[in-house]
Amino acid sequence: MAEGKLPDWATWAVMCFTIVIRVCMVSPWSWFPICWLSMDLPASVLGVTLLMTMTALKLLVGDDEELLHVIPILLGCKENKTSDGNLMETLRKEELVNLLKEPAFSRLMEVVLEVSPEALYNEMFTKVFRNSLFELSSHQCGNFVIQSLISHSRNQDQLELIWEELGPNIEDLFKMGRSGVVAALIAASERLHVHEHKSCQVLAETVSSVDGPPKCIIPRLLFLDSYFTCEDKSNWSWRSGAKMHVIGSLILQTVFRFRSEYIQPYITSITSMEDKHVLETAKDAAGSRVIEAFLSSAASGKQKRRLVTKLRGHFGEIVLHPSGSFAVETCFTASNLSLREAIVTELLAVKSELSKTKQGSYILRKLDVDGFASRPDHWRSKQESKESTYKDFYAMFGSSDNKSTKMDGFLANTSGDYKSTKMDGFLANTSNRKSNKKNVNEMSKEIGQSLASAASFLSMSGSKRKSKKEKHKSKKNAQIDGDDGSSNWKKKNSNDKKDGVSANAATTGVNFLKKRQRDNDLSKASKKKLKD
Repeated sequence: MAEGKLPDWATWAVMCFTIVIRVCMVSPWSWFPICWLSMDLPASVLGVTLLMTMTALKLLVGDDEELLHVIPILLGCKENKTSDGNLMETLRKEELVNLLKEPAFSRLMEVVLEVSPEALYNEMFTKVFRNSLFELSSHQCGNFVIQSLISHSRNQDQLELIWEELGPNIEDLFKMGRSGVVAALIAASERLHVHEHKSCQVLAETVSSVDGPPKCIIPRLLFLDSYFTCEDKSNWSWRSGAKMHVIGSLILQTVFRFRSEYIQPYITSITSMEDKHVLETAKDAAGSRVIEAFLSSAASGKQKRRLVTKLRGHFGEIVLHPSGSFAVETCFTASNLSLREAIVTELLAVKSELSKTKQGSYILRKLDVDGFASRPDHWRSKQESKESTYKDFYAMFGSSDNKSTKMDGFLANTSGDYKSTKMDGFLANTSNRKSNKKNVNEMSKEIGQSLASAASFLSMSGSKRKSKKEKHKSKKNAQIDGDDGSSNWKKKNSNDKKDGVSANAATTGVNFLKKRQRDNDLSKASKKKLKD
């Protein structure tokens, strides 16, 4: 199949869907597309019809003109006016809001919000959802539509209006079991940079008293449903052995992507957890993601190492869990040399068991466990050299404001290629936050300029060395070459592949000089002919 071309079945589905919509546009039964979603049809018929409709809408993404025709008809508009502000002129809000509480239509509406052109989304937001957000968020089916609405909000003004309606009701949403709406709201705040500090503050106050210690924040979010269904919340305690809440984990992962000054209560809470609770969190599938997010956050290295120390003596136990290997790798990245050595020592003790697991070979290779076992001194010097290189790099190119954050992100990237391919969708790529986009671009520009200058320097210095070698073979010149480091350069060039670049640069420089000399000779010859 050619790139950018729909498969035959997809083309057929879109064609059939478009024909149906076109018929509805001229038919007196203009409410047909939404009527069948609320009728008592057999589940199989309704499911297939709904699936075809949602698939066709997704295949029309990018064709704004067609979507502007199709979506208003699906929503029950008798006429389809495309002038600004009148795309849904005949929309009946009350009937549509009631339909959003139906299982089938709510699922369709999630896709509609996802694919809608911006003008249509803005009009739906104003005419349908505004002043009805909390009502729909409270409903069993309607809350999923609101999650989609928030996730696809287009600008800061829209999110401001959403916050006005839902912000004061976060605690009520948790009590009703609508934590997905809160998770979408926190994620949108981070994405659009709206009420970032406020969202962290309101969330912390929701799960803890204003004057109380912040150490209870993380445990209560990890066991979200257990805490909010507890009648005596003041006496709630850690639920050992219980599975941790997935939505609570996602909320905390988002929180740890905010600036460090906004999340100090959360940092205090996670570093104040008891050792046994930290261990249980690291062994839980949802909890381990929270630990990874914290260790990749803007918290200081000292705070991160404080948490890693609580797991000391248990890394061999954690790494044998399917999700634990990623947590161990992140702990290794955030640790200093002594903690890294302790981690590798513990992994060495369970090497035979670890090598049989799916992720075992990767973690053993990435942390160079075999290298530590055979040559520990060399392993230590290698780790020190890496850490020193990274520090020097960011001392030159990094920003002093968020140097520690960039450092951790860079180390995570250099030691987590498998993790990045498997976990980026779940962890949201914490090392490349939008807040650092400008600094990263500036760094890339500086690096490019530095490399260009280095290449130019190598080409010129290489050409000079080669010309000296060809013209002067005396002992005195050989001694001069030895003094300026050329003998060391030749030795390194024979052993190091990277110095091949310098040799190529030198050759390029010589060829450039020869070409320029030929051009000069030709120029002189042409001038001589003109004089003659």
